Amino acid sequence: MSHLLKKPFGAHGKVHQITPESAGWRYVGFSLYRLRAGEVAAEATGGNEVILVMVEGKARIQAAGQDWGELGDRMDVFEKTPPHCLYVPNGQDWQAEATTDCVIAVCAAPGMGGHAARRIGPEGITLTQRGEGSNTRWINNIAMEAEDYADSLLVTEVFTPAGNWSSYPSHRHDEDDFPRITYLEETYYHRLNPKTGWAVQRVYTDDGSLDEVMAVKDGDVTCVPRGHHPCGAPHGFELYYLNVMAGPRRNWRFVPAPEVEHLF
Repeated sequence: MSHLLKKPFGAHGKVHQITPESAGWRYVGFSLYRLRAGEVAAEATGGNEVILVMVEGKARIQAAGQDWGELGDRMDVFEKTPPHCLYVPNGQDWQAEATTDCVIAVCAAPGMGGHAARRIGPEGITLTQRGEGSNTRWINNIAMEAEDYADSLLVTEVFTPAGNWSSYPSHRHDEDDFPRITYLEETYYHRLNPKTGWAVQRVYTDDGSLDEVMAVKDGDVTCVPRGHHPCGAPHGFELYYLNVMAGPRRNWRFVPAPEVEHLF
């Protein structure tokens, strides 16, 4: 199995924990909780800022000394409705008590104290189309560059219809040479509909020093330390993924793979 493919280490509680140390990089952290109604998850952010994404279900959340009430609305991620999210700056605590069975993603990157805690979505998040034909997918931008919600984090959701490609045409963001390209590490949290399905993600560099092709299943996480990173959803299987990106600057600039430059 590829070292870039992370399987959940359980079906309940904290089921993913990716840190810069475990991933062998510097910026992005990603954790995932699957809670039953009445259960509690709690963490200190430390030197990181975090965005809590209610992937599915509902929870009452306290963070940064405030009670944010019950967050969450969609009970199945493939409803494609805008997510309820919460930004929590570095140096703070958060606690989530599940009011229904729920899935909570914890997106993390270095914080600089530049933003206060705040709700993100569902207002202001609109499902938008990107691409065309068999490259069509649908995007819920949570905290991308246009939204001044964070110090480091870039977070978005992507829904790829069955039979389509996504994160395509192939591109990379692995050099710090703004404005031509930015260095951004990235994680993908994958979900499949139906859950028994699978999809494909390739991560490869132009020189072939990294070339991994992974069959991803429902609940898997993939890490993209460098290189191009397209995804394909086979006929019959709809693909969702939650992207987390971060690097030395909060800008998303990429360079296409040579073989697909004519598609841009």
